[in-house]
Amino acid sequence: MRTTSHAPRPAATLAAGVSALFLALGAGVAGQQAPRDREGFRFKSAVELVNVTVTVTDASGRFVPGLRPEDFRVYDDGDLQEVSHFDAERVPVSLGIAVDTSGSMAGDKARSARDALARFLFDLLDANDEVFVYRFSDQPYLVEGWTSDRQRLARALDQLRPRGGTALYDTVAEAIPLAQSGEHRKKALVVISDGNDTASSSRPDELKQLVRETEVIVYAVGIDQEGDRVRTITRGPRMPFPLPLPLPGRRTPPWPGYPPTQGGGTWSRGSDAANIAALRELTDDSGGRTEVVRSASDLDPATASIADELSRQYYLGYPAPRNPDGRWHTIRVEVRNRAYHVRARRGYVASRG
Repeated sequence: MRTTSHAPRPAATLAAGVSALFLALGAGVAGQQAPRDREGFRFKSAVELVNVTVTVTDASGRFVPGLRPEDFRVYDDGDLQEVSHFDAERVPVSLGIAVDTSGSMAGDKARSARDALARFLFDLLDANDEVFVYRFSDQPYLVEGWTSDRQRLARALDQLRPRGGTALYDTVAEAIPLAQSGEHRKKALVVISDGNDTASSSRPDELKQLVRETEVIVYAVGIDQEGDRVRTITRGPRMPFPLPLPLPGRRTPPWPGYPPTQGGGTWSRGSDAANIAALRELTDDSGGRTEVVRSASDLDPATASIADELSRQYYLGYPAPRNPDGRWHTIRVEVRNRAYHVRARRGYVASRG
């Protein structure tokens, strides 16, 4: 069993001052703040073998077991690739958890998040999985560094006390490189929040690029209680996503150009809407997903679903078809049975190192 101090463990190829993404935990814990230098924001990693974690489900959303390498087709920038590595077994996970402990999470949200994470850590994960925990309110705090000691994690969860603003994006920026530094091949991050960022200096477009430069699978559970104020924005053929406005605690937007002005929109009343669009921007490219719950009581089944997914995925690997060029290259994964739904990372940055 490997335990570490609360200080973040640097990744071997991290650019200076790179931030990290994953768990937000209660405000009263004696946690340690991770580095916040923004100058070296890009995560650098030379690509030799392209690793792809794939989730396959049927029309009912149930996982499809028993697939073989020949059932998959992997395309890199549209060109069919030869899969050289394949695994269908459950493998250990390096998992980051980031929990919102801002004032908007007070009451049932905080209690339900604590209970759901306790079950997640003790009942649903494997003993060999390693975990770190972030909590975030006005700023992110690393409550517990990489550890497989569930008792240490449980003590941290017991101290969850909501207060203050919400630095969701800054937490993501700090947790992603830490998640990438995990010792296991599969790396993932789970974020639980009501999604209303009020305190970050990081921009969503920067975070999306950061996620693209890693192999971290990002999951988000957004709490969007009924009656919240939501704007539904439609951009061309894309599905509408709800965005909160105004953001709680702010008179001005947290970054230039927010909210987007393209497309039409309608307004409804409320106060705690989850910024589902922002969460989906972070999760979709990575092969993860955003789970939206309408009640704090739904947090437990939502996190259980994520844990189940992490235990049932396929792993595919293929040699990088080109020298590192610093560009984004698309990945498309298909299976022979077109009735199945496939979810995987959408691409990678072939970094020059």
